[in-house]
Amino acid sequence: MRNRFIFLSLFLLIYQLGLAQITTAPEFPAATKQVVVTFDSSQDSRLGKYTGDLYAHTGVKIEGNNDWQHVIGSWGDNATQPQLTHLGDGIYKLEITPDINSFYSVPANEKVLQLAFVFRSADGSKQTNDLFVDVYEEGLIVNLTSPAQQTIFPKNEATSISATASAEGELKLLLNETLLAQTTGTSLTTTYQFTEEGDQWLIAKLTANGETVYDSVSVYIKKDITQEVKPANYRKGINYPEDQTTAGLVLWAPEKEFIYVLGDFNDWQVNEAYQMKKDGNYFWLTIENLQAGQDYLFQYLVDGDVKIADPYAEQVSDPWNDQYIDNSLYPNLPSYPDGKTEGIASVLRTGQTAYPWEVTDFQAPETDELVIYELLVRDFDEGHSFQAVIDRLDYLEDLNINVLELMPVNEFEGNSSWGYNPSFYFAPDKYYGPKNDLKKLVDECHKRGIAVVIDMVLNHSYGQSPLVQLYWDTEQNRPAANNPWYNETSNFQNPSAQWGYDFNHESDYTRELVDSINSFWMSEYQIDGFRFDFTKGFSNTSYGPSSWGSPYDADRIANLKRMADEIWNRNEDALIIFEHLSDNSEEKELAEHGILLWGNINHNYGEAAMGYTQNTNSDLSWGIYSERDWNVPNLVSYMESHDEERLAFKLIQYGNYSGTYNTKNLPIATDRLELNNVFFIPLPGPKMIWQFGELAYDYSIDDGGRLSEKPIRWDYAEVKDRTDLFRVVSKLNYLKQNYEEFQTPEIVHSLEGTTKWYQLKQGANYVIAVGNFGVTEEQISVSFPTKGTWYNYFDETTYEVSSTTMDITLAPGEYRLLSTRQFDQPDIVTENPELQQDDKIQVYPNPTSDEVTIQTPDGFIEANLYSIQGSLLYRLSPQGKYTKFSLTNLTSGTYILKLKTQTTSKTVKIVKH
Repeated sequence: MRNRFIFLSLFLLIYQLGLAQITTAPEFPAATKQVVVTFDSSQDSRLGKYTGDLYAHTGVKIEGNNDWQHVIGSWGDNATQPQLTHLGDGIYKLEITPDINSFYSVPANEKVLQLAFVFRSADGSKQTNDLFVDVYEEGLIVNLTSPAQQTIFPKNEATSISATASAEGELKLLLNETLLAQTTGTSLTTTYQFTEEGDQWLIAKLTANGETVYDSVSVYIKKDITQEVKPANYRKGINYPEDQTTAGLVLWAPEKEFIYVLGDFNDWQVNEAYQMKKDGNYFWLTIENLQAGQDYLFQYLVDGDVKIADPYAEQVSDPWNDQYIDNSLYPNLPSYPDGKTEGIASVLRTGQTAYPWEVTDFQAPETDELVIYELLVRDFDEGHSFQAVIDRLDYLEDLNINVLELMPVNEFEGNSSWGYNPSFYFAPDKYYGPKNDLKKLVDECHKRGIAVVIDMVLNHSYGQSPLVQLYWDTEQNRPAANNPWYNETSNFQNPSAQWGYDFNHESDYTRELVDSINSFWMSEYQIDGFRFDFTKGFSNTSYGPSSWGSPYDADRIANLKRMADEIWNRNEDALIIFEHLSDNSEEKELAEHGILLWGNINHNYGEAAMGYTQNTNSDLSWGIYSERDWNVPNLVSYMESHDEERLAFKLIQYGNYSGTYNTKNLPIATDRLELNNVFFIPLPGPKMIWQFGELAYDYSIDDGGRLSEKPIRWDYAEVKDRTDLFRVVSKLNYLKQNYEEFQTPEIVHSLEGTTKWYQLKQGANYVIAVGNFGVTEEQISVSFPTKGTWYNYFDETTYEVSSTTMDITLAPGEYRLLSTRQFDQPDIVTENPELQQDDKIQVYPNPTSDEVTIQTPDGFIEANLYSIQGSLLYRLSPQGKYTKFSLTNLTSGTYILKLKTQTTSKTVKIVKH
């Protein structure tokens, strides 16, 4: 029995996967021989029947080391990783030649136990599970080919058992010690009906030339399922009774027959004590004697054939990506049980301490005061964490935003992502840190008067979702027809409007899931609302090959209103924002239901900033809700979002110019963005800013690839031209939230030409903005509703209006914001020293061709211009804190400007072209 004991011990150490997908020639590959691997793509749940190019991410497992070793090339590199040969009908082969050791460059002192594969598409968008092939020592071998390890069988059902051998001999099949069949040859098959429940050992025994070898598998014979009503307080997912040592698991799975729970608490073995009870379509189980505060990983083994994590899990363990999450970011992540299971596992932990919320009565701002800041945690700070965002909240508070909109933060596939590839809807993504850090972020925002909205993706999810895997059509490589939550195919025929797997929003089961997700985030994380991605997908209406589904869709409207009403039933003040971008008639109806809708004005603001004002290129009026015939200010207009090209990049790459005035130059470009914001933020209705737009972030959205990580440039906060823009944006945000003139529906405007203006009115108070979007000096005729003293907000000067119609001359890019009452100037105080309100005199543009503007916080005493040799040329008498002087009569060259104010002095070299 010594040989049998050694083989069984070895087998328990090796978890074989992928037997159905992979065959080899020879059947028993040896490390010193060539082997041909054949792969049937239709047998892999993540790839399905595939016909495109496939590449092998491949290595080996070495005795004494469970990790992949000697991996060839690097992930995604088609030039270095082996390509498979397509034989047709989804069948591929890979020749490993001249032998395994040479192919993988295995040193002579190492012993190969397994070949390891992930087969992936050329672009990496599709990939298999991890697949392994055993490597054998040369000599006599027997292989029990069927059934597979840990297969689950019912009692009294005929089961096929097969074995093959590397040489002819006496071949036997045994159940424990009982002989089932025998023959002389290289293969043997028999059938057997198991009559006893529990673990059973099947053994293949080969004797040839005086030598005996064995192979074996453990199978499990299931008991009859227990029908029992689940506890009334058990909901779908993981439940925690009050005793802190017990967890109740509930999985809703119609049409499934039996489910076992595998986990750390039973060493991942099928066990009758962990067979779930059944209550209608619910499967449930109470697990006792757990250690409070300890992480336990587990999965559901459904019908003996698919392993999934709990769809409602609040934390998951990812065998592919968690290894790249640093302990400092997420301390003490539980270790994945390598060799015991495959795929994503759920995490449960009893005895958790509730988060101590400091703010429990936060109320979101009014709609017409909203200034939303859209942020991708990954690209906002090098720490790519919730804590890193907390550390930057003083900066956002200085910016005077009042809504923080986070791009998706629930678990998505991979680590580095925009997040629109969701997998688990109730678990914060661990790449951003622990869940309590997210709660702290919400709490800290609320303490600063900032609401928090999260981006929620309910149009689709991806293949790692257990809801996809639980009902999957392997042959068609898509959700099965009986999947309660998903359509088999998208209702959009346009490939550009298809992502992942399409939710069926006409299904009551999908509606229940949607409501559960939204309710969970509002109650557990105190989220103030949601931005819903691609809400045009919330129906089953069929759209053609080039359609983006914009026409009016009554079914879609009904689904969206129903969802919104359910949210408001739980929080009547919740902010609900749609990325809809459909026909105006549909958006108007949704807006008047109380829903906020994205309004993309990127192109027009880009043209305006660049100085291309001919025709209607720079018409900004579509950013005003009343221009869309809406009766409510529910248009969230934006110059930039995560999806649009950055305006600063457009300016610096493509901006217009005239003479020496060039919008491609950074100082002028930031001035142009100031002008844009004066004609953006004060307009009626909510506004949204994309992260770092306030600092003129000038990397393209396609820099390094559209979805790639972008450079994080906090050093921009040390550049004066950029911080000047920051201050303008911050002041405009302050005005919008603190003065009723900027919350009024009463606006008249002219926003389509080179010179633009608008007038806001609330009661007896007026605001007028004028701006020159051209690249040459322009004159604009302005109608004033009242005469007398008006206040120039940014210059902090007065403007005397003597006639109801006055002509104002504006330099290119110049703007003025005038009001009939004087507004306060907000303090901009930040812990970032580079953003401290300085008292330095500002001189711009420099170099220049015609005139210079000088500005100071506290008023001038004198200003003198000298030649480079020191001769006094002009003695200026500037008034107030802001003035201009002309250099038109001076020749080109360098001049010295000496300035003195109440608190400081400054000497500046000025270059005249």
